[in-house]
Amino acid sequence: MEIPDRLKGLYKHWSKHTLAQVKYDEKVLIDLEVLESIRQFAIERMLVWERKESGKSAPFTKDPILHKQRFCNIYRELDRQTIETHLLLESLLSTPSVWLLNLMYCRLACNPITVKNTGLLNFNENENLKVYQRLIEHPRPKYGTAYVFPINAIAKTGFPTREEFFCLYLPKLARKLWAEIEQFNETSVNTALERILPLLGVNLKFHMTEVLIDVAYQFPEKINLHKDFHIGPGAIPTLKLLSHSADPDALLNYLATIELEDFPYLTYNGVGVALSAENWEGIACEYRKYCNYKAGRGRSRLYIQPQQG
Repeated sequence: MEIPDRLKGLYKHWSKHTLAQVKYDEKVLIDLEVLESIRQFAIERMLVWERKESGKSAPFTKDPILHKQRFCNIYRELDRQTIETHLLLESLLSTPSVWLLNLMYCRLACNPITVKNTGLLNFNENENLKVYQRLIEHPRPKYGTAYVFPINAIAKTGFPTREEFFCLYLPKLARKLWAEIEQFNETSVNTALERILPLLGVNLKFHMTEVLIDVAYQFPEKINLHKDFHIGPGAIPTLKLLSHSADPDALLNYLATIELEDFPYLTYNGVGVALSAENWEGIACEYRKYCNYKAGRGRSRLYIQPQQG
């Protein structure tokens, strides 16, 4: 399916992600039965999105697990929170350091609605104190449950609450962080993390990976999502199933070079959008959850149809 117009203009990376696919390399040791199972899962999950986007009525799939449980999209750009975040911050792209500051606020709070309600941050301390006060007073739940980090992660910063960390600590660092990102030239996420985390002063690797993905969507000349990508613990079991011998980082890079037969790739001006290493890391994580549900394990995350209007 062609990328919807509302998303084609929202992100800047599409043309760089329409890369020619590399054919399967027989020298790579990979379990083809596992790959086929992942392929079928990925195809059906992508078709669920297409059916929703086309305006079809539920149920969107005959797969009982995909019908009942909540899964991220194959392309992260299609996830609701990612879309909401980039729409909210679109007007800030001309001032990248301010955009980055608020991007970190969005991703760390994991709730764009809270950010919208409290107002955006800038480099004026008095204005940020007003945002801080609104954030303190904001009704619960004000933070998304999926990615909330433990308070002890920021204890040594001198800004020991989430509200202080977001509104008073991050503005002190955003310019420095963007100055570092400006030096990047299609840098991999792994290399970018090595340079960014020491400047941040806090080991929030997962959250800053999310931020760097978003940077790649808007400034694809800075971050290359087809290179070495940070692998979260949720993806490791799937990668080990695919290959018992391959290094997970090398395997993820390899997966970004293959073409999945009959997969309904997004298209940009008629050209297929490749599945990057970032996409494959997400697929590996979601496939692990799918297998757990199938085996009667895992924490249930029920899909709830969004309210219209």
